Amino acid sequence: MDLVGPGIKVHSVVRHGGVMIHAEYVGPVACPQCSSEQLRTKDRFVRKLRHESIGTKNTWLYLTLRKYRCEDCRRYFRARVPGLLPYRRSTEMFRQEIFMDHRDGISQQQLHRTRRIGSATVERWFHDHLELKEKMFSSRLCPTVLGIDEHFFTKKQGYATTFCDLQKHRIFEVAKGRSEHSLHSALMRMKGRERVQVVCIDLSSSYRSLARKYFPNALIVSDRFHVVRTVIRHFLDTWKLLDPVGRKNRGLLSLMRRKGENLRPEQQARLERYFEQNPAIGMVYKAKEELCELLNQKHRTQKDCRPLISRLLYWIDQLRNSPFEPLRTLGATLSSWRDEIARMWRFTRNNGITEGFHTKMELIQRRAYGFRNFSNYRLRVIVMCG
Repeated sequence: MDLVGPGIKVHSVVRHGGVMIHAEYVGPVACPQCSSEQLRTKDRFVRKLRHESIGTKNTWLYLTLRKYRCEDCRRYFRARVPGLLPYRRSTEMFRQEIFMDHRDGISQQQLHRTRRIGSATVERWFHDHLELKEKMFSSRLCPTVLGIDEHFFTKKQGYATTFCDLQKHRIFEVAKGRSEHSLHSALMRMKGRERVQVVCIDLSSSYRSLARKYFPNALIVSDRFHVVRTVIRHFLDTWKLLDPVGRKNRGLLSLMRRKGENLRPEQQARLERYFEQNPAIGMVYKAKEELCELLNQKHRTQKDCRPLISRLLYWIDQLRNSPFEPLRTLGATLSSWRDEIARMWRFTRNNGITEGFHTKMELIQRRAYGFRNFSNYRLRVIVMCG
């Protein structure tokens, strides 16, 4: 019957403080040792089980089962019922219902009051289903386009590293730490590392060395957001050297950070008046705008990238010869990452997908009121974001 499961015949349904279903298993039975169907019935017994709720009513299943003796191997056994594991007092459908409710935000205490089960039972069932689902993902091969980024876990345990499948928009793996020493075992467990063709990272030298060592066939691409943010930060540091007082003005700071094309006419006029009083800062701002416009180029062919590469090398040379220390540092950084930055113009994927999952992972932590055990955190992230 669809009300209970395959092979189960329902005799009666009684509603009294809940729903009580009296049923009997009439499905096929075979010996679990020799698979023989030559069986002899020896006894009957009734199992009282919690079952999937009907509406808002709690449901109990009184299931009549038989004990058999195999005529071939002389073994005694009890019938195995689909959806019901041995020694359990609830059906798998009810456990799945509790898992779905708790995953969707219903607290353990609320489930304890409405479903009449213990809070510890809710946590144990939820964890069992997470482990079961995680086994489905454990055999996956590495994606062809991989995003690597860090996120904060706890004050005591520090940071964790997220490996994101940028092509299918899902989390592939989460590992504790962000150094090669802490990530080595997790990286070695990944299957099909030679399949990875593109690795997208921020301007982290440690992640770049990891990508070169553990994903030898992959091209490393810098994340555009982090590159542009680095450029803006160094230009703002240069502004601070030139005008420490003006740098503290929040109105000017907001205008200097934005793209010039996004400013309203009155905002552009305000900047122009400020640049008339500080022409050196105006030149720095103009250079920042031109460099950011170059870095924001997207969807370019190999032919289109050639003049862009020449412009990038020109800006690197100009920055490295600048009289200001922040600009020289920026020039050295862009020079070190010039190959990875140039690949941004060809590849359209970026770590914005990974950052979006980081927001969802923060919500998972907040809903659980934080995690102490990283394994539990990893299970939830992989199942809910995978």
